[in-house]
Amino acid sequence: MIQELRLGVPSEKQKLFLLDKHRYVGFGGARGGGKSWAIRTKAIGLAYRYAGIIITIVRRSYPELRENHIIPLCATLHVHDVNPTKRLAKYNDSKKDITFPNGSRIIFRYCENDKDAEGFQGTETDILFVDEATHQTEDRMKKINAIVRGVNAFPKRTYYTFNPGGVGHAWVKRLFIDRNFQDLEVPEDYNFIQSLVTDNKILMETNPDYIRQLEALPPKIREAWLYGKWDIFEGQVFEEWRDDPKHYRDRRWTHVIQPFAIPDDWRIYRCFDWGYSKPFAVEWLAVDHKNVAYAVQELYGCTQTPNEGVKWEPSKIAEAIREIERTDINLKGRQIIGVADPAIYDEQKGESIAQMMENKGVYFEKADNSRIAGKMQVHYRMAFNDKGFPMFYVFTTCKHLIRTIPLLLYDEKKVEDVDTSLEDHIYDVIRYGFMENLVNPPIRKKEVLDVRADPLDLWKDNYNANKYDYITF
Repeated sequence: MIQELRLGVPSEKQKLFLLDKHRYVGFGGARGGGKSWAIRTKAIGLAYRYAGIIITIVRRSYPELRENHIIPLCATLHVHDVNPTKRLAKYNDSKKDITFPNGSRIIFRYCENDKDAEGFQGTETDILFVDEATHQTEDRMKKINAIVRGVNAFPKRTYYTFNPGGVGHAWVKRLFIDRNFQDLEVPEDYNFIQSLVTDNKILMETNPDYIRQLEALPPKIREAWLYGKWDIFEGQVFEEWRDDPKHYRDRRWTHVIQPFAIPDDWRIYRCFDWGYSKPFAVEWLAVDHKNVAYAVQELYGCTQTPNEGVKWEPSKIAEAIREIERTDINLKGRQIIGVADPAIYDEQKGESIAQMMENKGVYFEKADNSRIAGKMQVHYRMAFNDKGFPMFYVFTTCKHLIRTIPLLLYDEKKVEDVDTSLEDHIYDVIRYGFMENLVNPPIRKKEVLDVRADPLDLWKDNYNANKYDYITF
């Protein structure tokens, strides 16, 4: 007797996910979009249709894996039914896998740290599902994704579900939201299906209070969890950051502006952070007579792997610095003050990085590397005054600064500091420059309505402005 398996009716967005055959598929982007159900349903469908394939489901921790996938899948497949004829598959608790009558298997794995990621070596799978992929760093994800291989003819695929935020926010946003691809990444391989809570009709019907719970969240978390906004997320260090093209010309309520010719009498700082296994960063800051800082040029790359054909050894970085300062309209002919991470003066392993660069005519002074004081200087400069002007601007040409600064998160252990496992190198260099040009904390007032607190402009249409909180400076 053939057993009937009822999995439920998918939403339109879930249906797109179930039918998608791209090499890499991203699904979700907000809370309540039905991501876990979609993974379980697709895993069952693939396992039944294709004999002998291996499917792996990964989540950050075993408790999450058990509650979100193992228990629901075992219940759906009746693996523990007292009547053996009603069991649609077998579950092995020691191996943490489900085996189907046709030989296909669903394997359950968790990855909470780098050591867990190393444990994936030697494993092979045809299909990989990573639930809540933003809980994984990019390095861990690359190691996990390496298991998608095998000699059979079945097409190899990886499916990610995710919400904004978490340690993997940057790489997920780069690939699926910004579609900013690097070498060997083929754009046609990637597809993103956004599913919001409003797309999950079943949840809306069975738990109508859920959307009201999301609507009641603080503004930034609400924007990420309810509307799937990727530029606003919980844990963001520099919530002051704004990139608003509408204000590039008047410079109000934005940090990013169009380039312009820097006056000859402004001070210029070259700020440098060396990285061997991580990218190095150079930012040139111009400081006007009111102590307002402008990021006007940058150089960014990795020393271990070629970057556009260049192997970034210290001497090569110095040569690139000299070429930029010889040709850039805002830098050539200027007296430039160099400040750098004191670590470049380390001579324990031979000639220091600083000496190698001095040999090429590029000089630096030791920067003040006080982390918390430096972070506060960044906050002070990013804060807007009562007329909407900050103490820090960035030229639109400094793309890596614009990309990385808003993605920085707080460290889970050092709660007052930036998480150094993220792409924090350009943050470090502007911190060095700001410590050379200290500013005082902004005067706190309660006079200005924070336009960022009302991204939908609801107060303009329906409400009195005094119903919203005011930002303090």
